[in-house]
Amino acid sequence: MSTLASLLAGNREHTKRVAGSFGHLQEGQQPDAVTVCCSDSRVLQADAFGTDQPGEVFTVGNIGNRVVQVHDGATVVSGDVLYPLVHTDTKTAVVLGHTGCGAVTATYDALAGDVSEPPGIEHCIDLLAPRLEAGVERLPHDLDRAAAIDRLVEYNVDAQISALSDSPHVSEDVTLAGCVYDFQDRYGGDRGEVHVINVDGERNSETIRETHPEIASRVNRYWDY
Repeated sequence: MSTLASLLAGNREHTKRVAGSFGHLQEGQQPDAVTVCCSDSRVLQADAFGTDQPGEVFTVGNIGNRVVQVHDGATVVSGDVLYPLVHTDTKTAVVLGHTGCGAVTATYDALAGDVSEPPGIEHCIDLLAPRLEAGVERLPHDLDRAAAIDRLVEYNVDAQISALSDSPHVSEDVTLAGCVYDFQDRYGGDRGEVHVINVDGERNSETIRETHPEIASRVNRYWDY
């Protein structure tokens, strides 16, 4: 079976599952959350949160789980992230990074001057690099490459949360959550588990647990800097 035929067969199963789910969505949407996830094929964005029904989550995917774009020479929050926050009354934004992120790795290499990519990919790296540069400078000097990338994954999530928080177009009543999806056993939980590392700019795990006891067991930072 060709790849396309396989995808379409999967869609047939999808239609059976969601056939009765669109009635209240014909005229619009009001998703509970917008998730900004790396488009890495190993991270199933909506499924990672157990959402399998339309209308629940507004999903944004790109390499490096970026929330920013360049407009008229200025770096601004991307329209695909802003849309649900501005137009559908969505009050939760989740930035979901992941262990072993190739975009973070490529940016790490680019900051060291050791990368050559097609223009489209280079543009994505250029959006990540200014936010990761300070993180690279903070890395302990005795880390191996994998450990450095894992720390920068968290640093990148923090940086994207900061970009949302600093934007005048993101309402102050929107909850901003930074998370990491772990399929490489870095955090000690189950493979595929989502770990909360940042809420509304707060990075201290104990403070987050005290402020949000309902998610205390899922708060787990890899790097305190």
